[in-house]
Amino acid sequence: MQPSAREAWKRILDEAQQELPDHTIRTWLEPTEAIALEEGRLVVGAPDQFAVEWNESKHAGILSRLAEPVIGRPTAIVFRVLEDRQKRPQMDFFVAPAPPSATPAVSTNPSTQPLNERYTFQHFVIGKSNELAAAAAHAVAESPGKTYNPLFIYGATGLGKTHLMQAIAHTVCQKNPETRVLYVGAEQFINEVIESIHGRTMPEFRRRYRSDVDLFLVDDVHFLEGKEMTQEEFFHTFNALYEGNKQIVLTSDRAPKEIPGLEARLVSRFEWGMVADIGQPDLEHRIAILQKKQEQDHLEQTIPDDVLRFIAEHVRSSVRELEGCIIKMLLYASLKHKEISIELAREALSDKIRAGEADGEPRPLPTINKVQEVVARRWGVTPEGLRSKARIKTLTVPRQIAMFLARDLLQMQLVEIGQAFGGRDHSTVIHSVDKVTRQMARDRVFRDRIEHARQELTAAD
Repeated sequence: MQPSAREAWKRILDEAQQELPDHTIRTWLEPTEAIALEEGRLVVGAPDQFAVEWNESKHAGILSRLAEPVIGRPTAIVFRVLEDRQKRPQMDFFVAPAPPSATPAVSTNPSTQPLNERYTFQHFVIGKSNELAAAAAHAVAESPGKTYNPLFIYGATGLGKTHLMQAIAHTVCQKNPETRVLYVGAEQFINEVIESIHGRTMPEFRRRYRSDVDLFLVDDVHFLEGKEMTQEEFFHTFNALYEGNKQIVLTSDRAPKEIPGLEARLVSRFEWGMVADIGQPDLEHRIAILQKKQEQDHLEQTIPDDVLRFIAEHVRSSVRELEGCIIKMLLYASLKHKEISIELAREALSDKIRAGEADGEPRPLPTINKVQEVVARRWGVTPEGLRSKARIKTLTVPRQIAMFLARDLLQMQLVEIGQAFGGRDHSTVIHSVDKVTRQMARDRVFRDRIEHARQELTAAD
């Protein structure tokens, strides 16, 4: 006798526990429910469109295989959005944004920074570089305080960390408008600690941060490095919220273990939940991001698709810079009273397009050996010296500069950089990158020398 849809789905999930991790079952499959068992397929309801797409792409194949012995014949598992959830915002890549009146106001603590109304899942474009972080953020929004707590998202500037963080807040508050959201930057937290100590108002500070919060969002936690007193307060704040099952979401420009001067107990806690990185978007992802911007601002008739592709091929650093290129190009076209074309884009974005790229294929990044060669020549040492274990003063600065360029220009992992410079550990690379960054901020001549080396490395032969 054929089981009912509900019975079949329960038995399939029981089997799936042998093949899929527990957190996958909890996050993606337990919130579903069987809708119908039809000829050749089992229709399963999921909370929203993003969950449908994720389950279809990641789990449908395995589940369909497990369904055959349970049902007695080949059966495809098909996911659909549950009817009672259809009105909820969906994480669709290219869905026109809802009118302002259709978006409920987010309930936030009046003392916090306001949330950006456009930083929602609906407006976030997913690609290979941010797929894991987006999935984790979505899971947190569905079950705050239960799944992936804390959620730690890291990556370079302008890749969407803050967008995902605030998207969680928007979704949580749509489900429960009474949610108390506290969104701060790490620098604000540091400043408030200092002011509370000086003003002798620490009890009020601790109450606001530890008692009056349901969802705690902290941007740029790497700024806590070396701030011992602030780290002490943050440690106790984290513990109080975590023990109260309050959701914590953190962002940083690097992974917890790579933040210098961060206490081991904080590193440990930051890694308790999910640590997800966001990388540089590939070409297809960059085109999708520009298409989303085009759609959001109703520019389909203004910016041709070939212009979007031209920008995506030649501007590769961040989402923020891609969006900035659209704004700059529109302004340039307005000032020149010209229609937007590839030629106009080339003129307007000449400072963004690397030398030699405007008329041909994007130039590939240099190798680590090339970086070492250029830095060694410009600083009067040898590439072999940079790769050696020698710690003499004449080699230290150029080696640190070469490590900085490898990290900044090539986006190499810390371990890879360390291996390329005599097998040094990641902490040495972190120290080198930070030291060069600080020196560039205060020494213009030093900064110019490094920029000239960078230009040589990125210029056409």
